[in-house]
Amino acid sequence: MTNQTQQALKQARQHVLAQTQMIYNLIPPTVSYTTEGTVLIIGPEDLARLAADKLSTMANRAILANEAITSQDEAHLERVMAAATDVESYYNKLLGIKGFLGQFQVSVEHQDGAAELSLVAIRKPHFDLILDLSSAPCLNLEMLPPGYFYVGQDAAKLEDALAQIPELIGQFDKPRYVKINAELCAHDRNGINGCNRCLNFCPADAISSMAKKIEIDPYLCHGAGSCTSACPTGAISYDLPTPQALHGYLSKIINRFIEQTQTAPVILFHDNAAGAAVINDDLPGDILPVALEEITVASIDHWLSALALGARQILILNTDATPPTLNQMLKGELALANSILDEMGQPQRISLIAPSMLSQLDATLTISLDWPVTVPAPFVATTKRNSLFAAIDHLNSQAAAIDSCLSISNIPYGKISVNADKCTLCLSCVAICPTEALQDGGDKPALHFTEQNCVQCGLCEAACPEKVISLTPQINFDKAARQQQHTLKEEAPFECIRCGSAFATQSMVQRMLDMVGAHSAFSANTQRLKMCGDCRVKDMFEDILQDPEKQLR
Repeated sequence: MTNQTQQALKQARQHVLAQTQMIYNLIPPTVSYTTEGTVLIIGPEDLARLAADKLSTMANRAILANEAITSQDEAHLERVMAAATDVESYYNKLLGIKGFLGQFQVSVEHQDGAAELSLVAIRKPHFDLILDLSSAPCLNLEMLPPGYFYVGQDAAKLEDALAQIPELIGQFDKPRYVKINAELCAHDRNGINGCNRCLNFCPADAISSMAKKIEIDPYLCHGAGSCTSACPTGAISYDLPTPQALHGYLSKIINRFIEQTQTAPVILFHDNAAGAAVINDDLPGDILPVALEEITVASIDHWLSALALGARQILILNTDATPPTLNQMLKGELALANSILDEMGQPQRISLIAPSMLSQLDATLTISLDWPVTVPAPFVATTKRNSLFAAIDHLNSQAAAIDSCLSISNIPYGKISVNADKCTLCLSCVAICPTEALQDGGDKPALHFTEQNCVQCGLCEAACPEKVISLTPQINFDKAARQQQHTLKEEAPFECIRCGSAFATQSMVQRMLDMVGAHSAFSANTQRLKMCGDCRVKDMFEDILQDPEKQLR
């Protein structure tokens, strides 16, 4: 592109971004941290004492010396001896740390048992802050809780922590980044375990299964968004912004940019911290940057929807600050998204980039300018799942319009199969399905299935008493077949041989006859298995009334 064209695109970008605002909840739900200024410093005693000396304004200080001193230099030791002489050092073995800003519990060995160090050291139930100078973090998490500063022996990080810690006294509010709709959750139903995807991808260990329900600790949550990306049902959803608000924002900036420039833009997702620090106006003019709390807040449904709305390419700026767990999830979703595009004959329009690549994007953007232009889709975002499939269907219609299936293991999309010969239509699977992918036949014994709603959680397979259900993960590009309600099994009801009313399925009665009909206890009464409950009782009493000996027995 010429410099003049680039300048025009940059002006259009500036205008579009200035005129379009993300819609947020004006009064978002929050959690509050309260601190009084008690701090525990962990690490080699010499470094811990020097750090404690620089935190003299804190209300209470204590040292847990867990490593040998770092230097025997006399001048160094003299500084250490003169530093923070009023601070007590403890040498107990550390057993564990849990909590967050204002509520850290530190358990140590004490008198042949365990004790809370805060009770021993400062006569308080907890520490408010922890400064960790150990060679490796004492808390083994990818995203450490608020109030926990791990600096190791990095002088720059230590200086930054010593500046921040005194400011963390008082009350602080933080948004509740995500919310849970337990009705949609496929984690556990009726005591049967199903989906565990969110539990596998939280870098802050803020998600747990409590009483067989998914719980998110808002005090530990960093708003990484990995749980919302991993959740197949939308039971866990991001709240700042909501999925619908992000979809709406993407729709507006893409459409407005196209209207002003007649050029399909490139969406660049980046995080609010490390990513935002390297974003500036030097970006090519056809790139629209979108800032998020973490890059995993935008998931596969947002990526494909942005393409369906008219963007020609999606770039995701991945920095060194992205935790390994988020990287793993991100690369998995990226591979799936590009496999979907590749299968339908679209270019692989989604890619991760590093900050070093920002100044070298011209070649990449030139290639994408030659890709087929996508006519913007007219759909509006609803649920996560419906938005994803609406985007897939639109992009497919703009490419090869295939109607095949893409088989990929371990994805939350696909179908189920039922061995109809052995299924008794007990409908245990219908009762346990969290997404209504499985439904009954109403007044007629039947089992219906809608593939688009199936999240492959496995609850139906586990709940089936006959073990006749199997799962097949896949992406079905046949829209009609995927959305259609298929009948997996149906049969006429079994009618009571006495009154003629329908009371069970044919297969259920036959199964009862096969299981107990030959048993000696039932050999004389197998006909009662073919009766409804009322008629069965009547028949039993009539039999007793006609036989006086049975009355006595």
